[in-house]
Amino acid sequence: QVQLVESGGGLVQPGGSLRLSCAASGIMFSAYAMGWYRQAPGKQRELVATITSGGSSNYAPSVKGRFTISRNNARNTVYLQMNSLKPEDTAVYCCNAYSPMRNYWGQGTQVTVSS
Repeated sequence: QVQLVESGGGLVQPGGSLRLSCAASGIMFSAYAMGWYRQAPGKQRELVATITSGGSSNYAPSVKGRFTISRNNARNTVYLQMNSLKPEDTAVYCCNAYSPMRNYWGQGTQVTVSS
């Protein structure tokens, strides 16, 4: 059974930092591209960042320079370091595991940026 379990969300003040984690099980983690997506209330889900199996990363323009995606294949975990957080970063953040044949999603973790 495939599971993607996110953690690390919470309430943070503007300008603060959070580190999200997504632990994967039931897949050959190193073979999958991994991504973080977010969905704010009333908005469509949007791409935040992705990282290929080879370690190449890509970011949405709105988070580039503030967020960093990384992966630890030995721990089957992908991370999202979020710095200089803004109120508009408030959303549910979901982890995604992608291969040409399979696509899996986690349940998400809430990130709220507010003073």
